[in-house]
Amino acid sequence: MTSHFDPASETAHRQADWERAAPYIDWLDAADELEDLWASATARAVVSEDLVARAEAVPGEWKLIVLSEDWCLDATSTIPPVAALAAAASNLDLRVLDRDDNLELMDEHLTNGTARSIPIVIVLDGGGVERAWWGPRPADLQAWFYGDGQEMEKEDRYRELRKWYARDRGQTTVREIVELLEEVSGAGGVA
Repeated sequence: MTSHFDPASETAHRQADWERAAPYIDWLDAADELEDLWASATARAVVSEDLVARAEAVPGEWKLIVLSEDWCLDATSTIPPVAALAAAASNLDLRVLDRDDNLELMDEHLTNGTARSIPIVIVLDGGGVERAWWGPRPADLQAWFYGDGQEMEKEDRYRELRKWYARDRGQTTVREIVELLEEVSGAGGVA
């Protein structure tokens, strides 16, 4: 499972984290690792009009905090399209925190309860209350990675991972984020 939603746990106020986070473009400008890859992925990021419309149909204002690092290849494949969604949808805003500078927050969003895997997208409502989180990969890819992918040599597994991301172009990630927004807002949506 890559998204986490518990309507009973709407108590984590993250406004201070939000205020510390950098706008995506500022974070990108400060990136030291994989600069060309980040720039090209950001320039190529396109989100379908349907997904933008679905995101804009979600009632309220929403904030997305991304926990990541500039060296993360999974992030270069997933975060630029999510940033494009946030730029296109008038009710979304996105900012980024470096994981290694925010380990306490990271430790509240561990993959399988143990791994500091990134990227993580934390969904906040307009009041800065955490409502859900997503990450570190789209659900089907994560299931493959920890299932059949484990039977491959590491180099081959990561080659297949990169091929999947190249074919998908971030669209599965964006769809999962939109579905998560629909779920936490009670807006429903189209599966």
